[in-house]
Amino acid sequence: MMKTALSKSWEKRIVKPEEMLRKIKPGMNIFLGTGAAEPRTLVRRLLDSTNYDLQDLELTQLVSFGDAICVEEICYLNYRLKTFFAGWVTSEAITAGRIDLIPSRFSMVPRLIDSGLIHIDVAFVQVTPPNDAGYCSLGVAVDVARLAMEKAGLVVGEINDKMPFTYGDTFVPLSEFDFLVRAEYPPHYFERWPVTDVFDKAAQHVASLIDHRSCIGFSIGPLFDALAPYLTEKKHLGIHSPFFTDALMDLVNSGAVTNRYKELYRGKSLASYALGTKELFDWLDHNPLVEFQGIDKVYNPLQIGRNPQFIAILSARKVDLSGKIALHIGKGNVATGPAEVMDFFSGAQISPGGRCIFALSSRNIEGEPNIVFSINQFPNRFSLHESVDMIVTEYGFASLTGHSLRERAQALIDIAHPDDRPELMEQAKKARIIYADQIFIPGSASLYPEDITTEQTFKGGVNVRFRATKPSDEEEMRRLFYRFSEKGMYERFFGRIRTMPHSKMQVYTNLDWNQVMSIVGIAGVRGKGRIIAEARYIREKHRPYAEVAFLVDEAYQGIGIGSYMYKLLMKHAKEKGIQGFSADVLFSNTSMMKVFKKSADRVNARLENGVYELTIPFEPSTIP
Repeated sequence: MMKTALSKSWEKRIVKPEEMLRKIKPGMNIFLGTGAAEPRTLVRRLLDSTNYDLQDLELTQLVSFGDAICVEEICYLNYRLKTFFAGWVTSEAITAGRIDLIPSRFSMVPRLIDSGLIHIDVAFVQVTPPNDAGYCSLGVAVDVARLAMEKAGLVVGEINDKMPFTYGDTFVPLSEFDFLVRAEYPPHYFERWPVTDVFDKAAQHVASLIDHRSCIGFSIGPLFDALAPYLTEKKHLGIHSPFFTDALMDLVNSGAVTNRYKELYRGKSLASYALGTKELFDWLDHNPLVEFQGIDKVYNPLQIGRNPQFIAILSARKVDLSGKIALHIGKGNVATGPAEVMDFFSGAQISPGGRCIFALSSRNIEGEPNIVFSINQFPNRFSLHESVDMIVTEYGFASLTGHSLRERAQALIDIAHPDDRPELMEQAKKARIIYADQIFIPGSASLYPEDITTEQTFKGGVNVRFRATKPSDEEEMRRLFYRFSEKGMYERFFGRIRTMPHSKMQVYTNLDWNQVMSIVGIAGVRGKGRIIAEARYIREKHRPYAEVAFLVDEAYQGIGIGSYMYKLLMKHAKEKGIQGFSADVLFSNTSMMKVFKKSADRVNARLENGVYELTIPFEPSTIP
């Protein structure tokens, strides 16, 4: 293809980096493009130059996670790097005093630059070659680049033909550049994160909390790479995210993302940055499905909150039993400082139906607990525990909103690593956070039957989620008890039981899984629903049978929940070698008798003193 007259014109403007660097004087502040759009050629030539005037320079970069800047070299050359983010390559250097951190919420950074509080003399940005209309694209990093160019007295464009031409607030006319240089390096690519079994399980739990039509804020890391495949069956998801990644590319390609129900940039996935592989960059090139905008729009909580059902998914380092969170530090961490988190956290709180999910593995790579008694000894704390909604690990999720400190502690212990739970329980007891007589069955946590988890829709469109009972279900089970009428209570417990205090109810929810199987049914918003049913069996001592019992909220009876739970129990019992069930049912409890007769192949009944004594053998052909 022949080059146009325009392309020939701009190529004539290309100069060698050394020629441009002669315009730099001591004391200047140079803005550098961020991340994959870091102007690697200009930065390397600046740091390698022997020009005497290139001294006492300030380099300003929003997030330093490229590879062109060596913090030790900057210190040696008497340069200073200023950044607004403490993660990735700079956190250790900040601690050592070699780099200046400017604490600020990301949504406020444009105001700091626009007001002149952050002064910029020179702007180095990496851009695409111009199109036929004479416009370059800022590519995969918009953040505050356009504003920095407006404020700078000297603007230099590093033209990289490997940079994808992206849409949004990315177009820059050639006339805005004082100098053009040609990139000698490709953009900075990031490989996909390896996904471990731990993060895969945590991602499954996070995905279970995300409904159709939700708008998602993503980041980078193993959790997010693991999460995307579990969202492909969702419908009409939206994306409003700081970073667009390979995982999001896969999610868009799956058809799960339509952005149809967003209020902001409807029909488009919104981001300020792209981080990923060459495959991602090729996919983004001239792709109208992704809109790149500045951080004043992407990080603005009011803009975020305009999207209904906005889900901020954030990675945590440590969580204590009150719900306080320590965020990550060190290389490899993006968008996890308190200031950065606050923008998306606040946006989720404003959003109708929004929520914020903090996710982490129960232990770190050194095998140390990530759910701890206190985070006071850890830096980078996000201490607004009053507003923290959901905590997720590979062992499930804990809903904290509206729950007491005792309930929070119990829920968080339930999702800690099983081997860490005994010590957490003792620490919580000593601190009087939980009851001093709280039951804890050693070894029970490692036997928890997670595989029983499922969900089903019943008559009238009632959706119920089922899982094995947890100790933290005590309060919800207590509330279920008090919702029953006297008649319902008498049919279930064969007597008038007026109270169900902690001393009794905790026995009901702390189980020896070798002897008992208990399933709860939960209806309502995921993570905030209420228990509406419970079914269990208890092994008999002298024969391979188990006694079975049910409890279904009176408002949910007659739609098939009892029969469904019976089948779940029977399947599990057969796998454990149990050969049949037994049950006692009052003569007047016709609804429960229907459950057994409908669900069992054979029911042997003996009526004595107004109570049916049932024996329900499993068919021999179906017993393992």
